[in-house]
Amino acid sequence: MKDISNTQFFQVGSDSKIQAYEILDQVYQALSEKGYNPVNQIVGYIMSGDPTYITSHNGARSLIMKVERDDLVEEMLKTYIKSNGWNK
Repeated sequence: MKDISNTQFFQVGSDSKIQAYEILDQVYQALSEKGYNPVNQIVGYIMSGDPTYITSHNGARSLIMKVERDDLVEEMLKTYIKSNGWNK
């Protein structure tokens, strides 16, 4: 039997935290599946903060609200810079 007089320690590993690029990928796919222009919808969300720009299909709306909008912009800019071969 466990000693219930001591506080137990629980830590969730950092691997379980979903990354901004994974969220963008899943949201992009959900928007595409529903027939929306993903770029326009994601830009609308980032500029306004209004989650109704993102479909609820496949949980995309809930998913995108798990990450700060500035982190989404940072991830997109980093990817753009890498894809163009620019140096930091």
